[in-house]
Amino acid sequence: MIHAGNAITVQMLSDGIAEFRFDLQGESVNKFNRATIEDFKAAIAAVKADSSVKGLVVTSGKSTFIVGADITEFGENFAQGEQAIIDWAMPVHDIFNSFEDLDIPKVAAINGMALGGGFEMCLVCDYRVMSEQAQVGLPEIKLGIFPGFGGTVRLSRVIGIDNAVEWMAMAAPKKPAAALKDGAVDAVVTADKLQDAAIDLVKQALAGRVDWKAKRQEKIDPVKLNQLEQMMAFNSAKGAVLAKANPAQYPAPKLLLDSLQAGASLPRNEALKAEAAGFAKAAITPQAGALIGLFINDQVVKKTSKKYEKGAHPVNQAAVLGAGIMGGGIAYQAASKGTPIIMKDIGNPQLALGMKEANGLLTKQVERKKMKPAQMGETLARIRPTLSYDEFKEVDIVIEAVTENPKVKGIVLAETEKNVRENTIIASNTSTISITRLAENLQRPENFVGMHFFNPVHMMPLVEVIRGEKTSAEAIATTVVLAQKMGKTPIVVNDCPGFLVNRVLFPYFGAFDLLLKDGADFQQVDKVMEKFGWPMGPAYLIDVVGIDTGVHGAEVMAEGFPDRMKPDFKGSIEIMYENKRLGQKNDVGFYKYELDRKGKKAKVVDPTAYELVASVATTEKHEFDAQEIIDRMMLAFCNETVRCLEDNIVATASEADMAMIMGVGFPPFRGGPCRYIDQTGVAEYVALCNKYAHLGKAYEAPQMLRDMAANNKKFYG
Repeated sequence: MIHAGNAITVQMLSDGIAEFRFDLQGESVNKFNRATIEDFKAAIAAVKADSSVKGLVVTSGKSTFIVGADITEFGENFAQGEQAIIDWAMPVHDIFNSFEDLDIPKVAAINGMALGGGFEMCLVCDYRVMSEQAQVGLPEIKLGIFPGFGGTVRLSRVIGIDNAVEWMAMAAPKKPAAALKDGAVDAVVTADKLQDAAIDLVKQALAGRVDWKAKRQEKIDPVKLNQLEQMMAFNSAKGAVLAKANPAQYPAPKLLLDSLQAGASLPRNEALKAEAAGFAKAAITPQAGALIGLFINDQVVKKTSKKYEKGAHPVNQAAVLGAGIMGGGIAYQAASKGTPIIMKDIGNPQLALGMKEANGLLTKQVERKKMKPAQMGETLARIRPTLSYDEFKEVDIVIEAVTENPKVKGIVLAETEKNVRENTIIASNTSTISITRLAENLQRPENFVGMHFFNPVHMMPLVEVIRGEKTSAEAIATTVVLAQKMGKTPIVVNDCPGFLVNRVLFPYFGAFDLLLKDGADFQQVDKVMEKFGWPMGPAYLIDVVGIDTGVHGAEVMAEGFPDRMKPDFKGSIEIMYENKRLGQKNDVGFYKYELDRKGKKAKVVDPTAYELVASVATTEKHEFDAQEIIDRMMLAFCNETVRCLEDNIVATASEADMAMIMGVGFPPFRGGPCRYIDQTGVAEYVALCNKYAHLGKAYEAPQMLRDMAANNKKFYG
C-alpha cells in the first residue's frame, strides 16, 4: 500500500500502474471536505515519494465518482470575507496543481456522478474515461457561485470557451455522448470495462502511443485564441447568458464570464488567481448565501421525509376521486411514476375530461422525446376510469379531489369510507378546508389525512401532507412515501385554515388589496414585485389562480384568522368577483386576456379594471416608492410564515422556506421568507414591522421575531 487514508488509498496494480482510489470512510458518497483535501495532499506526496509508480488510474469506491465539494462547509468559509475566501482557495489550487504536475500519466475512470469538484478532479487528470452510466458537469452556478477548484480554467482549455460557458452557465449534468462529443472525456465504455479501459490508456501513454504530456500542457497554457477571437467568443457568450440571467438577481453568471475572460490569456497559475478572485466575489453575495442555503434546506427536507419510510404501509394500488383537471393530473403523476391508479367520477363526460388531461400530458412527453410511445401506452394502462366503487377493496390509498366545498367533500368522503378496507388511507386534496373538520364525517378519522397538490400537478413540486387532530402516524407516513414515489417533495404540516402555503399567501393578497385601497397602481405593484424576483406580480397571480378561488379562500381565512385576515373594507379582488371578472378563467380580471400570434393567452391593460379599483380606493391613484411596496407586501407574507412556526404548523424554518419556494414561487435567490428576514437583519426587520404596524395586525412583528431580535438570534446560525 502506497497510501492508506480515510478518504484516499493508493496501491500498486501492475506494471508500475497504481490505483488512486477515492473512498471517503463513514460517508455514502465521496466529496471534497476538509478531510478529503488534506488526505489528497498526503496521497500526492506519497505518490511523489514512490519512484515505482509510473502511472495512475483514479477511481471511486462508491457508486458515484465524487459529488463535489462539501457544501455544508461553505457557510463558515464564505462568512470570512472576500480575501479570506481567496486565501482558502489558493492552497486548494496548489494541491490540485501538484496532482496535475505529477510527471506520470493519469487517467480518471468515471464510474458515476462526477459533479463540481468531482469533475474538476477529473480535469486535472490527463485523460478521462467514462462509464455509460456516469454523468459529469459543473453545476455550481445553481448555488450562486461557479467552479472554484480550477474548473473554469481547465474546462475552457479542454473544450473551448463557447462549450465551457454553456456547460457552466446552464449547469445541467452531461451524459456520456454529450461529454464525448464536446471533448470533455476521451472515451465512453460499459461499466464492466471501465477500469480495464483506463489502465489500457495509461499503458498506451507509457508506451508513447498517446502524447499525454501534450494533453496536460494544453491545460497549463493560455487559451488558444487570439484577442479578437476571444472578444468575439465572450461577447457572444455574454449575450446568450445574460439574456437568461438577470445580474441583479443572479450575479454569478456575469462574474463567471468576467473570471473566464480575465484568465483566458494567462497561463494556468495566473488564470487560477483570476478564478479565485471572481469566485470570492460570487461567494460573498447574498444570492450565494440564499442559494447554498436552499440546497442545504432541500437536503434537510429529503432527510426528514425519508424518516417516514419505516412507518408507511405499501401503496400498490391508488385511487383518485374526481376526474377534472386536478384529478387527471394526479392520475397522470401517479401512473407516470409506476403506481396504478383508479380514477372515479359520477359521469362519463367527467372521466373523459380526466383521461384527456392525462393523455395530453403524456402526448407532450412523447413530442418532446422524453418518453417513447410504448411507454405512454403503458402509463395510460395504469389509469383505470370507473363510475363505481367496485374495485375499491383493492385500494391502499384514495385521494379525494372533488370541488372545494366542505359539504360536497363530506358526502364523498363518508361514501368512500364505506367502500374501502378498514386500513385504507383516505387523503383529501383540499387547499383550505380543515382536515380535522372534514374528518368529522368519517368513522375512522385516524386513516384520514390531507394531501394538498398544487396546480398544475405535473409541474409543481410541493405536496403538503396535513395532519388532522386524529390522523395516525401510519397515515402520515404512507402519504409522505406515496408523494415521494410520485416525484413530489412532501412537507408535513399541522392542520389550520389554509395549512401552510395558502395561510401565508392570503395575507400577501391582503397586503395587495390594501395597497390598491391606498391608491397604488396594480401594474406598478406587479412590476415592482416581479423585479423583486416573483415569477408574477400579485394582480397577475390572482388572475391565474382564479379570482373566485381567491375570494372563497379569503372567506375561509377571514373566519380562521379574523384579527389579521378579515378586512374592514371592500377590496379590489372582491369588486372584480362581484363584476364576474374571474381572471384567466373567463379572460377578464385585473387584466384582459387575448390570444397572441402564437395562440397563447397574453395579458393586456383593461381600463374597466382601473375603474373598478378606483371605486373601492379611498385615495386617488398615485405612484408609490418601490421599496414601500416591497416592504408592505413582504412583511405580511413573512410575518405569517413566522406565525406558522410559532403555532407549530410547520416544524422548521428549512421546511417553511422550501414550501414557499416550491409552492408559490418565492424568489429562490432570496432563499425563502426566513432567509429573507435573516438577510434583512432580524432587528432591522422588526423595526420595519414597527414602522408599518399602524396598517394592521398582519404587519406587527410576531413575538418569535421580537425575542430573536432581543437575543441577537437568526433562523440560520
